[in-house]
Order: sequence, then C-alpha cells, then structure tokens
Amino acid sequence: MAPLRCVTTTAHHSLLGSPTCLASPRRRCPASVRAAVAVQSEAQAKVSLIRIGTRGSPLALAQAHETRDKLKAAHSELAEDGAVEIVIIKTTGDMILDKPLADIGGKGLFTKEIDDALLQGRIDIAVHSMKDVPTYLPEGTILPCNLPREDVRDAFICLTANSLSELPAGSVVGSASLRRQSQILYRYPSLKVVNFRGNVQTRLRKLKEGDVHATLLALAGLKRLNMAETATSVLPVDEMLPAVAQGAIGIACRSNDDQMMNYLSSLNHEDTRLAVACEREFLAVLDGNCRTPIAAYAYRDKDGNCSFRGLLASPDGSIVYETSRTGPYDLDGMVEMGKDAGHELKAKAGPGFFDSLQ
Repeated sequence: MAPLRCVTTTAHHSLLGSPTCLASPRRRCPASVRAAVAVQSEAQAKVSLIRIGTRGSPLALAQAHETRDKLKAAHSELAEDGAVEIVIIKTTGDMILDKPLADIGGKGLFTKEIDDALLQGRIDIAVHSMKDVPTYLPEGTILPCNLPREDVRDAFICLTANSLSELPAGSVVGSASLRRQSQILYRYPSLKVVNFRGNVQTRLRKLKEGDVHATLLALAGLKRLNMAETATSVLPVDEMLPAVAQGAIGIACRSNDDQMMNYLSSLNHEDTRLAVACEREFLAVLDGNCRTPIAAYAYRDKDGNCSFRGLLASPDGSIVYETSRTGPYDLDGMVEMGKDAGHELKAKAGPGFFDSLQ
C-alpha cells in the first residue's frame, strides 16, 4: 500500500475562504503545513465587514474616511483593523475632464459607476456628495443617512483681489458650475466666466499658473481637506446661493441590506436629512440638469422653523427667479415647501425658458 500523504487542496471553507487540509485520520499533516494553513486562515478571516465605495479624488476620499471613522466610533466590531475597506471607483465625471459637465450630458455623472458597484455587490455602501446625486435613486438602493452638513457657502479665491466686487472689468473667473456662473454674471456682468474643471488641487494649481484671475470653491470641501485657509474670502448666501444639498454627504446601501441600513441609520443627522429632502424636492419639480442653473438652501432658523430660499436662472445671469418660504421643521412640511417653491418658479419661468436651455 502506498504511504499516506498530506494533501492540501484548493477547496475553501464556505465562510472563511481558507484552504482545507485533507489527510488520513491515522496521520497528521506536518506542523509546518498546519502552521501555514492557520496563518492563511487567520489572514483571510479578517475580511472586511463593510466595503465603502467612493470616487478617488482627495475630497471624495476625505469624505469616505470621515464615514469610516464615524462607523468605527459607533460600532466596536468595526473598530478592528481591516473591518472597513475603502474601494475607489472611477466615474464618468472623473474620466472626462476636457468638456463642460453640461456637454457630457445625462445625470449621475459622478455616481452611476458607484451605484452599479453597489447593486452588483462589489461594495456595501456608497459615499456621495449629495449635490452630485440625481433626484431619483436607482431601483434597489436606498439613502438612509446624511452626515452633519458642513458650511454651505462658497469660497472666493484670488491672488489679486479680496472679493468679486474688487475684480476689474474683463477679469476671468473659472468655474464649471452654471449656478455660480449665472449668479456671478447677474451681479457682475462685466466679468467673464470660463469652464474650469478638475479637483480642488488641480483648480488651485491652474489659478496659480494664471489660467484665470479667480475661482470659487465650496467652503465645505476646503474644510474637509483642511484647506480652509486657502479661501481669500467667503461669499454670503445672500450673494451666492449654494447648490442643492451643498456641504452634505449622503450614504447609500442596497434596499434589502438590513444590516447596512442599521449601521447607517446610527450615523444619520436628521436636521441635515430634512433640509436636503426639501432642497431636492425643489430640484425635482424643476427637473434640473447640468444645463439649468438652480440653487436652494433650507435650514433651521433661530425660531426652530425651516427657512427656504430657491433660485432659477439663465446661464448668462440675464434672467433670475427667486422665492422664499418659512414653515415647520418636519419632513412632510419641508417636502411640500420645496415642491411648492419649485412649482412657483416653474410657472414664473414658463415652458419656453426650459426649452431655451436644451
């Protein structure tokens, strides 16, 4: 009879995914083999409990790290090394940088590939800048969590002037946002606004190289990158109304994943969630896209009520419609407030206004 041998197969344990050592019960595997298998089993046992999907820009990663840190602080099982993994996913908006967003077309330019990964089970949760999230969510996903909102204002950055009002006529301001462009040109028609894309660091480099005289960036992003000192000044909301959901982080998961929903619900900041819902309802009624300058801001005022302001404009700033509302700070009332404000501006603008933006 042939001598018994220890055979290590490629069979895997159904839970841990570790190789299984198969040997005759009358002879044990050599100690070195057992030790190697034990080490591999231990390493593979440390599989991630949560895989976070995110874009790869420094700001997106900062937001993913913030999410990871909050999860670890709230749930002891997630504090173990390797329990939370960050998965970088390139989106259409990241890959096409030489065209204005409006010319690329479509919604979800910075979210679609991440949503696809979520639905395919390659990630467990998706971290988004809420201002990038379309007003509809893909079927099979849910967004149960908004982290506490950062400062919603825009930062003015310039090497030669302290504010937009100080820029000489003909100065070039770089911005990929039609919302910013329209409000700049509405107040300062002598300025010129050009397409200016890239992440925060890229735009700051282009500014220093003299491609433009000034630019605007979301103060929230600068703060999350610990770069707030980069701002020359901060524009008041009365002068530059923010984008819908600006400064808010949203975290999505699959709608049938109760465990992830429980994790995310523990992080949700309800005041932010309600404000974002109000603003997004306003946007949904207007069916805004990258060709439509739309701005909105809902917040809890000193009396505890919801104050809302909304804006619809033409890209050149020649036409601006504005509205405001105040009401109770509750979900149903705020959703209705955003919807009502959207219908008001849609009626004011008329169908011809939107046709002209196509």
